[in-house]
Amino acid sequence: MASIRQVALQTIELEASSVAGLAAFINEDFEKAVQAIFAGKGRLVVSGIGKSAIIAQKIVATFNSTGTPSLFMHAADAIHGDLGMVQQNDVVMVISKSGESPEIKVLVPLIKNFGNTLIAMVGNPQSYLARNASIILNTSVAQEACPNNLAPTSSTTAQLVMGDALAICLMELNGFQSTDFAKFHPGGSLGKKLYLRVSDLFADNEKPRVLPHQSLKEVIVEMTGKRLGITAVVDQEENLLGIITDGDLRRMLEKYKDIEAVTAGDIMTKNPKSIEAGELAVSALDVLRKYEISQLAVTEGSRYLGIVHLHDLIREGLI
Repeated sequence: MASIRQVALQTIELEASSVAGLAAFINEDFEKAVQAIFAGKGRLVVSGIGKSAIIAQKIVATFNSTGTPSLFMHAADAIHGDLGMVQQNDVVMVISKSGESPEIKVLVPLIKNFGNTLIAMVGNPQSYLARNASIILNTSVAQEACPNNLAPTSSTTAQLVMGDALAICLMELNGFQSTDFAKFHPGGSLGKKLYLRVSDLFADNEKPRVLPHQSLKEVIVEMTGKRLGITAVVDQEENLLGIITDGDLRRMLEKYKDIEAVTAGDIMTKNPKSIEAGELAVSALDVLRKYEISQLAVTEGSRYLGIVHLHDLIREGLI
């Protein structure tokens, strides 16, 4: 009896081989399928039965999130009323390994009677579904990962990858950008990376700042009072001249024997790392990581607006 690891590795190898085999099926029909969906004036309706229906739902989710309006229609429900969701200008894609399921055989003639373009994503190019489709997407696999070669495993993986290939090609044709992606993914950390800006983060923070001539005592009071471990040094017009951090204070103690006459201008870091308020919050995270720092001055041009802290990014789930 094979070990658990051996069985797992064999499963991965079989499914990887099935995915690699799809390269042979990226052909003229694949291009026709992409163009038919892209040129369609309606939606893409995706249907299937059994495990293929579950894959169809995932493919629909991927299409919708990447700019191709899609609907899922269960093949069994379609022949009991749900077929009404198919409109005149819709493209219909039916997914099936065998292409011979009874529900598929009932559904296909109905779709053809409607006059819709029918795309078959099918594992048997000689099947009833393939013979009656306008376009065939071949997802044949040599072997299921199931030891009995029965349970849909390699075949459903191949369907999933073929669906992803379609979606990505359509993204390219539609010129779908990260800003478009953000519109459909406003929730969670993924959405926040695409739309959350620095201006959304620092507004509620304190705004520590001192003038260059202010004393060391005033600097420390400002930093401790505002509790961000940093203060900006600005001129009378609020232009950013430098920053002072806890590290600057430690280095000052090592450098100066007489600290009574030390001013903010003496110990500040000039030309500090800063970020514009309109930048994406994830850009602030990149700067913090690159320079291994915890705070950034926020600016608008040369004008100092406030501080964005690493904790702000953690709070928003960007880390």
